[in-house]
Amino acid sequence: MRKYLYPKEAFAEKPEWMPHCWVNVETPDEDDMRFMLDTLHLPEEFIHDIADTDERPRTEHEGEWLLTILRIPIRNPQGSVPFVTIPIGIINNADMVVTVCYYRTELIPDFIEHARHKHRVVLNMLDFILRMINSSAVWFQKYLKEINNDVNAAEKELEKSIRNEDLLQLMKLQKSLVFFNTSLRGNEVMIGRLRKIFQESTHLDIDLVEDVVIELKQAYNTVNIYSDILVGMMDAYASVVSNNVNVIMKRMTSLSITLMIPTLIASFYGMNVDIRPFPYAFAVIILISAVLSAIAFLWFRKIRWF
Repeated sequence: MRKYLYPKEAFAEKPEWMPHCWVNVETPDEDDMRFMLDTLHLPEEFIHDIADTDERPRTEHEGEWLLTILRIPIRNPQGSVPFVTIPIGIINNADMVVTVCYYRTELIPDFIEHARHKHRVVLNMLDFILRMINSSAVWFQKYLKEINNDVNAAEKELEKSIRNEDLLQLMKLQKSLVFFNTSLRGNEVMIGRLRKIFQESTHLDIDLVEDVVIELKQAYNTVNIYSDILVGMMDAYASVVSNNVNVIMKRMTSLSITLMIPTLIASFYGMNVDIRPFPYAFAVIILISAVLSAIAFLWFRKIRWF
């Protein structure tokens, strides 16, 4: 699926491609691929590089084209890990900019809607790339808040749980934080590379660069804080889960000992013991068993085994 937007008119959508417009391609099909290769004449290697889910943030030149690859966060459609990061490619020359992403994201529609709401006009490619990086940092922060809420929910479950599933959920969230950490560092390095590429350009907006760097550092610091908290929490609750299991086993052992007393007495008197001379022998045996069991129960209760 592709859309044609005009950055100089607050990202107004156009019915067809025109020079100096932004071509946004998400989950490209065969028709989109033919359009990019045959009509726009994009380098085929660039498109294949973007398709690699493990591609790191970087820049590359080929002729008049500049490829900028960023890592952006998305909800994991497979669900094994709640949030992951994926590459998005920004391919531009003097006349156009093309973004290619092989997944549907919440970032790009929000980026367009925000620009329209602010009536923002983007006059050059560097400004466009920097604002895209800034938007990615904002979405990192949004997903970090959701991760924090998931951690708080898992914490409440772990306080009374002995299941491994709850700890595994924390491990999945920890993986998401690792993905966020490496992607944010890569995007921050990209800022330095872009400054070198456009250092002699009149399009370099120092204030915008500083704002983007601040957003990235804030997201990066938040990731590190959440990661440290989560690691400590996993260690603590691993011990809590083990302790909960020990408490249950202790209670079951106490219960088994308490029930073993009448069983032991009944076993002794079941070995051909003549109890006929004793009046109410059966009732006395039951009473003795009950008293001994009650004494054992009270003792275990005193030492907090129950």
